[in-house]
Amino acid sequence: MIKVEKVVKKFEDFTALDHISCTIPDHCIYGLVGSNGAGKSTLLRLINGVYRQDEGEITVDDEPVFENIKTKRKLVYVPDELFYMGNASMDRMAKIYRSFYPDFSQERYEELADRFKLERKKGMNTFSKGMKRQAVTILALACRTKYIFFDETFDGLDPIMRNVVKSIIYDDVMERGTTAVITSHSLRELEDTCDQLALLHKGGLVLQSEVSELKTNLFKMQIAFRHDFGPELFKNLSDGTIFNSKGALSLLHFSKHGSVATVIMRGNSEFAMDQLRPHNPILMEVIPLTLDEVFTYEMELLGYSFEKTLGQED
Repeated sequence: MIKVEKVVKKFEDFTALDHISCTIPDHCIYGLVGSNGAGKSTLLRLINGVYRQDEGEITVDDEPVFENIKTKRKLVYVPDELFYMGNASMDRMAKIYRSFYPDFSQERYEELADRFKLERKKGMNTFSKGMKRQAVTILALACRTKYIFFDETFDGLDPIMRNVVKSIIYDDVMERGTTAVITSHSLRELEDTCDQLALLHKGGLVLQSEVSELKTNLFKMQIAFRHDFGPELFKNLSDGTIFNSKGALSLLHFSKHGSVATVIMRGNSEFAMDQLRPHNPILMEVIPLTLDEVFTYEMELLGYSFEKTLGQED
């Protein structure tokens, strides 16, 4: 298990992570998402001992990571900006990985290289962006570590290769009990892949949840009545929550086109429908939210939206 407790990481002109805490359980695929500059890559580098935190504590299986070779051998990290030595081939890089990781599997390495149809003796600097990503992914998986980290996992991969990589990572988690931690700007990819998801914004952790729960606690509803209505139907004017007597629902978004309104609410959708039926709606339908929509509405609550971002750039 990985524990991050009240971690702070500062650079010269900004604070990348501000007292962030999270727990990454064993045997799962854990996704990190967030706005640009949220601190995702910094967090991965701290967990892998590339950086040292300024405050707080990071432990892997109850052991510190920074300058701890024994613990680092449990971890393998594929950064967003890929690194390989000069004109090194995959075979040469495999020798380097094997010298550090005692459980490195030559058989697994060769099997995956053949599966991806990569030339192991050819210089990696001649590979395309996607081929380089495939190569370092193969090398990381061949290390057979307990924990594996991918920053922008699917960047540069075509749709077929994305599915192949997802399948291999999933198999590793299921068969070996690996824990995979991945970041991606494609929430659609994480929705299909991850068991748990953490949302970062401006160096802080906004939420951490199982993907299934995250999508259940936030829902979209389309609703219409014979009479005119507005957002006041859905919110208590004193504190912004609807049906506050049970404290179960809160209104996040209201828009109306013609007689049909679209609302986004946090809470239990069945409870919301029970409360709205006495108003005799002529249309009431709950529509599942994608992770993209969940991300968008969560970030809008924090003041980070498409419109505001454009406004800042003008």
